[in-house]
Amino acid sequence: MKTIVVIGATGLQGRTVTAHLLADGWSVRAVTRDPDAAGARALEQAGAELVRADMDDVASLRAAAEGAYGLFSVQPTVGSPGTPEGFSAEDEVRWGRNVADAAHASGVQHLVYASLAGAGRHNTEKLPQNIVSKWRIEQHINRLGLPATFLRLVSFMENYTGAYHLSDGAVTTAFAADVPQQIMAVDDVGAFTALAFAQPGEWIGRAVDLAGDELTPVQIAAAISEAIGRPLPYVQIPIEAIAAMDEELAFASTWLNERGWRADVAFTRALHPRLMDLRTWLERKGANQIASFLAAQDT
Repeated sequence: MKTIVVIGATGLQGRTVTAHLLADGWSVRAVTRDPDAAGARALEQAGAELVRADMDDVASLRAAAEGAYGLFSVQPTVGSPGTPEGFSAEDEVRWGRNVADAAHASGVQHLVYASLAGAGRHNTEKLPQNIVSKWRIEQHINRLGLPATFLRLVSFMENYTGAYHLSDGAVTTAFAADVPQQIMAVDDVGAFTALAFAQPGEWIGRAVDLAGDELTPVQIAAAISEAIGRPLPYVQIPIEAIAAMDEELAFASTWLNERGWRADVAFTRALHPRLMDLRTWLERKGANQIASFLAAQDT
């Protein structure tokens, strides 16, 4: 019954991390800015302790982490679904560093940080800003000497459940139709986090790029179409159109087309044999989420 603090507990990653830790018997302290929100209350009903804190307030973070054994840290990634309006790369880095500072000051014995695949390649190539931000946070954690695990994640399958990649009855991205893209289910972030906390001797000091599947956008669209029983063609958004709106997003899309995450799917599965590929995720939950989104659009 050691306590794990989950930062961003009501977010996409935080919810699944909380669920996995509770299932494994940990005491979970769920950190949220609004303990009265429906998402926070759901976590409390599941067995988590709610704690109010803000990633811009180091004192509140330190109070939340006091006496805890471990801490899971995740910050919004600029450009991803659900990112707060006006949120910048510097905001992300500041929040990540604040959480690390609080963990260090509170004597946390194991920090698991949700980073991005490719962060370890900062010395060999120009990287998208969202990866650079994660790497800067990793570097701060290392400077503090925190016992830490870096889970370097790829794009989420959940990005295909809403307007981020679904538009006008099609799967739409800026990715080249024939270039494989690496994806993973958010639920597996919770599984790996629980694994890391359960086996600190194997995971402290480790940085691992993780991916659950590798498919071209055309293959992704075909798998979704089959799972929901409705044709969804793949439509590529021209990079020029992306660049006209956001040059950094255009660079990130080009990077994914030309270089990409490069995680080892087979190695990831060896670490976690129940790792979900796209078809498994669609069968378990993804198809229902996609069908519900499309039905709402149709009405």
